[in-house]
Amino acid sequence: MEKTSTTSGTNRSIFIIGALFFIFGFVTWLNSVLIPYLKIACELNNFQSYFVVTAFYISYLVMALPSAWVLQKTGYKKGMSLGLLVMAVGAVIFIPAAYSRTYELFLLGLFVQGTGLALLQTAANPYVVVLGPLKSAAKRISIMGICNKVAGVLAPIVLGAILFSSSSNLTETIEALTGAEKAAALDALAERVINPYLVMMGVLILLAVLVYYSSLPEVDADAEDEEVAKSNLTKNSIFQFPQVFLGTLALFLYVGVEVIAADTIINYANEAHGIPLDEAKFFASFTLGAMIVGYVIGIFAIPKYISQENALKISAILGIVFGVVAIFSPGIISVTGIALLGIANALVWPAIWPMALAGLGRFTKVGSSFLIMAIAGGAVIPPIYGLLADSWDPQQAYWILIPCYLYILFFATKGYKIKSL
Repeated sequence: MEKTSTTSGTNRSIFIIGALFFIFGFVTWLNSVLIPYLKIACELNNFQSYFVVTAFYISYLVMALPSAWVLQKTGYKKGMSLGLLVMAVGAVIFIPAAYSRTYELFLLGLFVQGTGLALLQTAANPYVVVLGPLKSAAKRISIMGICNKVAGVLAPIVLGAILFSSSSNLTETIEALTGAEKAAALDALAERVINPYLVMMGVLILLAVLVYYSSLPEVDADAEDEEVAKSNLTKNSIFQFPQVFLGTLALFLYVGVEVIAADTIINYANEAHGIPLDEAKFFASFTLGAMIVGYVIGIFAIPKYISQENALKISAILGIVFGVVAIFSPGIISVTGIALLGIANALVWPAIWPMALAGLGRFTKVGSSFLIMAIAGGAVIPPIYGLLADSWDPQQAYWILIPCYLYILFFATKGYKIKSL
């Protein structure tokens, strides 16, 4: 009876955390639409437009360690509730940004939303890891990934339908205008974002209240069993666990290529291959849909048929293959290569987390904070792609993917085994 009760409590906790991962996904993958939208509304080039992801993801680098401190004070449940409220503040900032059509204010709103997400993710990811056996952690994180990416599939479709409705020739129409007419058209376009973000604010506040009063239990992510405690007797610093930092770099590069795959595909299809925005707006959903396929495979295959380590190796190899397809293929085949990166990317995050955190014991919260900081890869690598796309070629700029996947392959084969200096 006690076991049934424990299982029921664990399932309820997974359901609540799954709902939070849905929110992570919905807010995060709106960026794939915001990039081309703000590029038009604020009259930006490729490099400037990718500062959307820089502002959003750099907050993880800045706020991950402070988030760990906040969680030490508040506990997981109150910390998650606080993170949702911070995200609501970020949504509010979009209102004056839209009315004034000020790119810097949009970036501030994205940074504040990223700050709230940093707090949420610092709590939620290790929470999922310790809810059950470590060897099946990638399976649980895959379930969370499905929640995240289902939201990611829906987000660009929903926001794209609002921002790019009847706009197959939006860029050409606005460029044909001059003076006051052009300014008025851009102002009207910018104001389309107001209602969606007002709704988002209300939903986030409601969820913050629901999580605060939920039955979500506190867990001790830093707990050590006897074997781990014994092996950590001589450890007094997180810097004595090299696999954490090798894993952090792997996650940094992974988030960069994941964001490139989802957030550049609309612009790439439109600019490089002439596909209208009202059609291209669906392509980010194809990438995230491919990730869902990868997560489903992970849920059924890990650890029964394949280990977390081998799943990561296969993912890295697929990333290299699909990257080469994107670089060397013509037209829609190249775009399809980018979308298929979703399958390659799906199991990277679920596999790296337990591999990097294995054996940390009381250092788990700090180790998790470093892994969360790695999300800043989404702030650094996509703008480099944008710079290469402007100065070189949007298709050849995808060469940036290859060394990233090669390092992930190194971590999957050797890096995670390096557990002492």
